[in-house]
Amino acid sequence: MAFPLPRPQAPQLPQHLLRTIDCRQGAVRAVRFNTDGNYLLSCGSDKTLKLWSVSRGTLLKTYSGHGYEVLDADSSYDNSQICSCSSDKTVILWDVATGQVTRKLRGHAGKVNCVQFNEEATVILSGSIDGTVRCWDTRSKRYEPIQVLDEARDSVSSLKVAQHELLTGSVDGRVRRYDLRMGQLHVDFISSPITCVCFSQDGQCTLSSSLDSTVRLLDKSTGEMLGEYTGHKMKGYKLDCCLSSKDTHVLSCSEDGHVYCWDLVEGSLSLKLPVGKAVVQSLSFHPTETCLLTAMEGRVQVWGAEPEETEDDAMAT
Repeated sequence: MAFPLPRPQAPQLPQHLLRTIDCRQGAVRAVRFNTDGNYLLSCGSDKTLKLWSVSRGTLLKTYSGHGYEVLDADSSYDNSQICSCSSDKTVILWDVATGQVTRKLRGHAGKVNCVQFNEEATVILSGSIDGTVRCWDTRSKRYEPIQVLDEARDSVSSLKVAQHELLTGSVDGRVRRYDLRMGQLHVDFISSPITCVCFSQDGQCTLSSSLDSTVRLLDKSTGEMLGEYTGHKMKGYKLDCCLSSKDTHVLSCSEDGHVYCWDLVEGSLSLKLPVGKAVVQSLSFHPTETCLLTAMEGRVQVWGAEPEETEDDAMAT
């Protein structure tokens, strides 16, 4: 006799505030998980970058070396290096353990909005208000980029790297996908300035948010529109969007103090997460778990699917 299979559980959403971290670094411009999700990076308007434990909310290291506010950061796959970018036009490669600057990369003509390692952390890619993406070799002592991509007609606001592909979003309203192995460029035109782009976890789709308060899901290979997500407010700020770790939900920051979370397939609003009274500047979804980071003003919030067990709860059980 065959028993019926249990019904698949609806994916849980990060709706419980687990902790708030007062970063003490001015306004937090971006918050990012590291590769395994155990640590987070906060980028401050006070020129510092800070590394925190997600589970304890404790400060592990402060990285000082930028001359102006830090706008984005990324951690290498082995957690030994961090790259960051700033309004001071530079990209810095840091040694995580010592906190020292390994390399300071200059070449952009304006503030650098976004930065990311490739998977092996052999290359740093940076996108700038000067309309270029620059590719820097982390192992050589050369100070020039190994490649400059200058197709954007306006500021490059966001970039993501996945295997041999690079996705960029620009204020010129275009999402560009570079196949670095084949040397090909694919362009999707969205009529509004792009604030953030990302790949879906399965690599089949691209997600982009723009200043017409819309998040769009496109088929990567055909450019066909698969979904449009609206309701949030994004008119004047460069805010993040992302997909949940299992590609079930689309999330976006909003200028009205909430994070909006839509069902990817249905397009319906699943959760409107009240973060606070100001603009939600940045967000980051845990690589494998139902955990979300948000940044508002000078604080970072950690959200989970379940309330955290306190010591009293543990003793009671």
